Amino acid sequence: MLIAGATVLTVAGAPRGARAQETPVIDERAVLIVVDVQNDFCPGGNLAVPRGDEVVPVINALAKRFSNIVLTQDWHPAGHSSFASSHPGKKPFETVEMPYGRQVLWPDHCIQGSKGAEFRADLDVSSAQAIIRKGYRREVDSYSGFVEADRKTPTGLTGYLRERGILRAVIVGLATDFCVSWTAQDASAAGFETYVVEDACRAIDLEGSLEKAWAEMAENDVTRIRVSDLPG
Repeated sequence: MLIAGATVLTVAGAPRGARAQETPVIDERAVLIVVDVQNDFCPGGNLAVPRGDEVVPVINALAKRFSNIVLTQDWHPAGHSSFASSHPGKKPFETVEMPYGRQVLWPDHCIQGSKGAEFRADLDVSSAQAIIRKGYRREVDSYSGFVEADRKTPTGLTGYLRERGILRAVIVGLATDFCVSWTAQDASAAGFETYVVEDACRAIDLEGSLEKAWAEMAENDVTRIRVSDLPG
């Protein structure tokens, strides 16, 4: 199942995620959300996260424990507004003001249909039931698997998980300080008990962005765990 631009809306005033337990229960009401494990975010890619490929075997092992798995996939059109190449005189990692706020400018990456946009070939999550494609609207970026960067446009993931009866979200992937963090915070805001598995993620860490991301996740009821904290 592939969801892109679904019209299911987040319920207004939805409660923030229940305070997570130290160890999440992995059962039919838990989902593993695998964020953006794509070629362009791994070594050799256009926007490589340092040691990003190291998450693959960790995620492959974790996936065997979950009956519910969702993947997110950056899926940009050529000339996307978040690309530095779309802003004459600007360089990657500089910022510009967009109608929805400050935007980091990135190297061209994860262009629709490109090799860089494909999932890593060694990512073995064949039991995943849904793919959320994000960032496909030219005028707005999308880090989160739940809500785009304008903080108004839902991807449909909230409604999908609710209809599946999901209560807990365990989040892994790339990069900790951007797409993982935004996805986790939005999962919590939508009412899911939310965990991020630290050693199943890697970060860009742009000017202190990793430390800031962990602080923001903690403030928003996201629990930081390690693989060893998960039940076998």
